[in-house]
Amino acid sequence: MIILGVDPGTNLLGYALLKVESKNMELLVMGVVDMQKIDDPYEKLSKIFSRLVSLIDEFKPDQLAIEAPFFGKNVQSMLKLGRAQGVAMAAALSRDMLVHEYSPRKIKMAVTGAGAASKEQVASMLQKQLKIVDMPKYMDATDALAVAVCHSYELSSPLAGLAGGAKSWKDFIAKNPGRIK
Repeated sequence: MIILGVDPGTNLLGYALLKVESKNMELLVMGVVDMQKIDDPYEKLSKIFSRLVSLIDEFKPDQLAIEAPFFGKNVQSMLKLGRAQGVAMAAALSRDMLVHEYSPRKIKMAVTGAGAASKEQVASMLQKQLKIVDMPKYMDATDALAVAVCHSYELSSPLAGLAGGAKSWKDFIAKNPGRIK
């Protein structure tokens, strides 16, 4: 299985592709979509969509794991972040991928064992675990990798697959006829 991890953002969007076989994880690629020099917000969204679709078409990931926006005080920042997240989800959905969302705290807990870990602690743990030699310039890329690793752990959980990998409620009902009354 290949997981596309995304750390949404409108200046820097982190992405990572993680290949998972049994309990082995291999980093395929990670990086950022750098939009710091783009002023037009719609051009930024277009760049996010086209870059993620090109990654999906090249690496053929099975699922998208994305960080959920955290609730901040700045409503405008939340709106921009939500748009970036929505466009990333739309890119995955346009290629019929399953989408999974994780809170920042859950991601940090999965990777480091501490929900309040710093970005540096997360990056360091990933570097050791996946034996990464060249770390990226921006931690948005390692944050995206952390989302993918978190999802990998979720998939190996004994509770994984209870919904049968449903893409919608209709799909869930079709795959779980005995659970619906």
